[in-house]
This record gives sequence, structure tokens and C-alpha cells, in this order.
Amino acid sequence: MLQKKRILFSSKGLQKGLLFLFVCAVLGGLISTLPLFDAFNRHWVDSTIRNNGIEGIGYFLLFSAGTMAIGCPRQVMAFLGGYAFGFVQGVALSVVAAIIGCLLSFFVSRMLLRPLITRRYAQRIHRINDFLKDKPITKTVVIRLLPVGNNLLTNLLAGVTDVKARYFLIGSGIGYIPQMAVFALMGKGIVVLSIWKIVLSVALFCVSSALSIGLYKQYKNSKIVEATAKPQKNALMCE
Repeated sequence: MLQKKRILFSSKGLQKGLLFLFVCAVLGGLISTLPLFDAFNRHWVDSTIRNNGIEGIGYFLLFSAGTMAIGCPRQVMAFLGGYAFGFVQGVALSVVAAIIGCLLSFFVSRMLLRPLITRRYAQRIHRINDFLKDKPITKTVVIRLLPVGNNLLTNLLAGVTDVKARYFLIGSGIGYIPQMAVFALMGKGIVVLSIWKIVLSVALFCVSSALSIGLYKQYKNSKIVEATAKPQKNALMCE
């Protein structure tokens, strides 16, 4: 039975990820080619973000960090970063924005929401606290690489644990990079209509998923998976 559940998890996780990549590719292709989206493609992105220097970078960071702080999937922002700035800069900026978003939700939880979160998620907080007490940077990287879990909920729960903010943020930043790179490459491939970049991003996603599934199997018994997974009822926020 356990083996069947693992196979089902692996299949569903990979299918959802590939479907998300496919949706990004289709939407990006429409924006790049159809006259209907011409104003958005050439005018809005170029004037507001891509060719707007420091102001464009600031606008992207502000928008991305704010939306990720309230639960927007970071993969979407990485895709937009690759589309607007290219692969290298897109990865760097989207990771920085994700760290800022993580910082915002972490400290809102630690300073404002502690009583509420502690009351509603006491067991989950205990599990995360126990998991992160040794080697917090490495363990946070593991949490970010796991193929299940809710980014916002993890930030909120970590905010009321004993983990130091700098360790959690460093580990999160490192753990964010693989998937951000995959989706930024996809965004770059769409803007230049490069088939090989799109194919490479799909291949990298499959490799990343395989590694993530290995981590899932390794750490499943530690109950960190259940602690960071999105609750089925009474969730604070969904990604």
C-alpha cells in the first residue's frame, strides 16, 4: 500500500508540474505572437520592466515580493522574471523577490500573528521546530526542495518557531533556486521563441522532480511533510 501511495504521489506531482509548465508555455506563446497581446508584450513589459533600468527592476521586485508574501506561487514570478530580464538576471531577481516575500510573511507571523498561528497549528509548529533545531540552513533547504508543502504556510509556521531568521532566509534562498531556474529558463525560451530552451526547462524540471521525490521519501517519516503541507480545512492562505 505504501509503495502504491509513493507511485501515485510521484505520478501526480510530475503531471501537475508538467501541466503548469505547459500552461506557462502556451500563455507565453500567445503573448509573444498574437496581435491581441501585442500592447502587453512590447509596450507594457518593455517600458515598465525590461527597458526601464533600476526603476523596472524595483517595480518587479516590489510586485513579485508582495504577491509571493501573500501566497502567489514563486514559479509564476520566476517565469515572468525570465521573460522580462533573461535567464541569469531573471533567476537572480526572482530569488531575491522570493526571499523578500519570505521575510515579510516570516516577520508578520513572528510579530503579529504568533497567538493565532500557535493556537491553530501547535503540532505543526512543534514538528518544524524539532526538525530545524539542528543544521537549520541545511534543513530549510530540504524543506524548500520537497515536492509537497505550502510556501506561505511554511513561512508563517517558521515565524513562530525558535529558528533564527537569518538561517531560515539563507536556507530558503538556496532551496528556491532550482525551480526558479527552471521557470526562468522557460520564460526566456518563450520570449525568444527558443524550442531548445523550452525543452531544456522541461528536462530540468523532470530531473528536479526526481531529486525532490527522493527527498520526499527520505524525510517522509520525520513528519516534516505533514507539518508543511497545506491543510485541507481552515487554511490561513493557499498558494
